[in-house]
Amino acid sequence: MTDKPTKQRVLILCTGNSARSQVAEGWLRAAAGDRFDVFSAGSNPAGRVLPGAIQVLDEIRIDISQAESKHMNQFIEQQFDYVLTVCDNAREACPVFPGPAKRFHRNFDDPARYPADQQIEIFRRVRDEIAGWLTAVFDL
Repeated sequence: MTDKPTKQRVLILCTGNSARSQVAEGWLRAAAGDRFDVFSAGSNPAGRVLPGAIQVLDEIRIDISQAESKHMNQFIEQQFDYVLTVCDNAREACPVFPGPAKRFHRNFDDPARYPADQQIEIFRRVRDEIAGWLTAVFDL
């Protein structure tokens, strides 16, 4: 009997865990879920996932409608192969996780900071930027 290789663990952090990190988690799971166990959390979780994040992933057939906003402290004792931060605030607040985690950072615009009539276009742009970044980071 051959042991199945263990998936690498990825934690994606942002401030609210309501948009950017949720988009990144959903996209990476869909694109490379056979390679990774993917989680996301926030340094100051909003308590919900923004409808725009759910909508723009649904547009590319990725369902995150059941996703929940989580605090990064619930992962503090866990080991990860990769810790990604998708906003500058999360990078500054990011604790040291045990183990040999490789860290990657890129600051993406927060769609929630834009006027309501512009948000969905910003969500789409940020979704596509995150997808491109993750493709490059993980050589997908």
